[in-house]
Amino acid sequence: MYSKELIRGTLRTIILKLLSENGEMYGYEITQKVKELSSNEISLTFGALYPTLHKLEKEGIVTTKSREVDNRTRKYYALTDAGNEAARIKIEEYFQFAKMMNLIMISDGD
Repeated sequence: MYSKELIRGTLRTIILKLLSENGEMYGYEITQKVKELSSNEISLTFGALYPTLHKLEKEGIVTTKSREVDNRTRKYYALTDAGNEAARIKIEEYFQFAKMMNLIMISDGD
């Protein structure tokens, strides 16, 4: 398992990446997809996920749509046009940051 600090620092990017690939998803579906993709190494809590989704909605990056499924209402999240651009930028930023971190970590101190 990874530290909460690492998850918190990448949660927004994870959500944007998943929504950009899957179109629309509901909260539980996002948590399960992250578990699946990480071979159960990363487990998102609802206490971290939903505040981030609500913030993204407030910022106009995601939209929501409620649907009845099995007599329950599910809230689906999808990227707006601004959200698609934000996803592209955050994903690119993540890879650049990871590249720089790798350079720092493999440095022999010279």
